[in-house]
Amino acid sequence: MEIRQLQSLIKLINCNFSVSKAANEMFLVQSAVSQHLKKLEDELGSDLFVRKGKRLIGLTPIGEQVAKHAQTTLASVNSIRAIGYDYINQNEGVLRIGSTHAQARYILPPVVKAFNSAYPRVELQIHQGTPKQLVQWAVGDEIDFSICTEALSESSQLTIIPCYQWNRSLITLPDHPLQLKHTLSLQDLCDYPLITYVYGFTGRRSFSDTFEKANLEPHIVLSAADTDIIKTYVRGEMGVGIIASMALDDDNDQGLISRDISYLFPWETTKIAYLNDKFLRQYQQKFIDLFLAYVYQSENNKIKNLPI
Repeated sequence: MEIRQLQSLIKLINCNFSVSKAANEMFLVQSAVSQHLKKLEDELGSDLFVRKGKRLIGLTPIGEQVAKHAQTTLASVNSIRAIGYDYINQNEGVLRIGSTHAQARYILPPVVKAFNSAYPRVELQIHQGTPKQLVQWAVGDEIDFSICTEALSESSQLTIIPCYQWNRSLITLPDHPLQLKHTLSLQDLCDYPLITYVYGFTGRRSFSDTFEKANLEPHIVLSAADTDIIKTYVRGEMGVGIIASMALDDDNDQGLISRDISYLFPWETTKIAYLNDKFLRQYQQKFIDLFLAYVYQSENNKIKNLPI
């Protein structure tokens, strides 16, 4: 059994069982990937794939077990390589960060700047995705770290570090009636069309659960994964926005008025996660240290620091 056979197997799964796409991403000809998969099945003496004609459409029960161990094996191989790279040159390499838009846009910039200053010869890649994608990428060791609020804790294959807590703010046009109220209630929010995050992003589940527990039904007219989209449609008078307070930006939020509504909703926790037993190169550990230092030292009221 060869490492490249396991690599072809995992790449095929990640490419939704498209052999041609897997081959393209591995910079191989399609016949080479097909040969890797056939040799793996021949050596194990079992069918790993569910087939429809000549097409591969899924994994057999045995294939699922093999894929799980293949993923673990490849992660261990990557850690072994990382140990060697770290010994040869501690200051060069690639750091792959998976993040949602909110983290990449509003939290990471000062951390990335500090990291680049400390390790100018390390290429830092930011891969944006959904929380579920970030879990899959981290488990598959396709990225080094995932940073988001949802989904990470659902996987027992990841080491999770809670980083900070955040809550929500209301954004409206300057003359909106909600800005005249001394204290806002959930019912007040239900009286107007709302624009907020789509399910699976930035605390939407607990946002909806809060209204449900109060026997209220908010009028959601638009939902998006991107905070800047929410702001755009609030400016377009489509409704009032409810966004993560960390996404408030004094320099770029002209024409909008914000208001803290953290007393209405539960606090959310953003985490950083990486594959269990992953060997962390020195610059990878440094990135985690810089990230935690930034959120611990933050003096604004948009996030709540967790105890060290």
